[in-house]
Amino acid sequence: MNVLRKILFPFAILYGFITTVRNFLFDKGILKSTSFDVPVIAVGNLSVGGTGKTPQIEYLIRLLSDKYKIATLSRGYKRKSEGFVLADATSNAEILGDEPFQFYQKFPNIQVAVDANRTNGIAQLLSQNEKPEIILLDDAYQHRKVKAGFYILLTSFDDLYADDFMLPTGNLRESRSGANRANIVVVTKCPNNLSNEKQEEIRLKLKLNPSQKLYFTFIDYDDVIYGENEKIEVNVIKSESKLLLAGIAKPKPFFDYLKNEKDECLTFPDHHHFSDADLDAIQNKALNKKIVTTEKDYVRLKDSKLVSQLYYLPIKSTFLNHQQDFDTTVLEYVNTILKS
Repeated sequence: MNVLRKILFPFAILYGFITTVRNFLFDKGILKSTSFDVPVIAVGNLSVGGTGKTPQIEYLIRLLSDKYKIATLSRGYKRKSEGFVLADATSNAEILGDEPFQFYQKFPNIQVAVDANRTNGIAQLLSQNEKPEIILLDDAYQHRKVKAGFYILLTSFDDLYADDFMLPTGNLRESRSGANRANIVVVTKCPNNLSNEKQEEIRLKLKLNPSQKLYFTFIDYDDVIYGENEKIEVNVIKSESKLLLAGIAKPKPFFDYLKNEKDECLTFPDHHHFSDADLDAIQNKALNKKIVTTEKDYVRLKDSKLVSQLYYLPIKSTFLNHQQDFDTTVLEYVNTILKS
């Protein structure tokens, strides 16, 4: 924790008090929450920064979309549009935001929508002729105006909410007690060899309620990087000299997975909109070498002048254990609501 964050500790106390009062008012029904008749699953976190929400949403899409009509609803962070937008063939990352546009491109059989007002967004989705049977809310854990039927809370292995503090001293958006709303807690970005003993240590630290379930996942990288018209095996690209490019919250694991001593790494802020000057700088640094980036960055860069050099590495969320139990828990919730 740096000195400035320590100095701002009184503001963290004030911010914590405000969010606690807000949650109390929602819990008691003084502030209104809207619920819906369809299964609504909210995925989010207590902290700012990357906890792996996108691969978790994608996991749920893969789990559910073969049997049900799915819609995702996101805020559409840093998009240049306003209000409710339902993705279609004219959409791009500027209209939807990078993560929703990634969902739209990867999963053409689902509906993808954005709206900062999640209550309105759900109502709009349910007014469609082809209305969804299940709605996945992306990054909506603190959006209390919607009462989701099922909450999945994510926390990073190397930055557990139990070890964190309220903003601005730490990274928490609300107090640790907010975890009590979760049906499931997922510890993300674990080492893929995390021991059972360490898992139990984390379980005790998080102090979950008896009704809550805890799971552990790690980031699993694809064996191939993908360009506009070419695929290259990761073990081949690792040995080549290249430029690694990332505009995500925590790029170090991505860099560490691909880089060798000849590579250069270039970092931009999370959800960065690349300007012409940025593109020139990237091209000048890369020269004629391949540029390998994240999937989220690729959807913002694929229509740029970098496309002939540009490749991306997909990731997915993989469970260390008890994957079947996670799947069953989610499906039981969905089936209960759909049959009621």
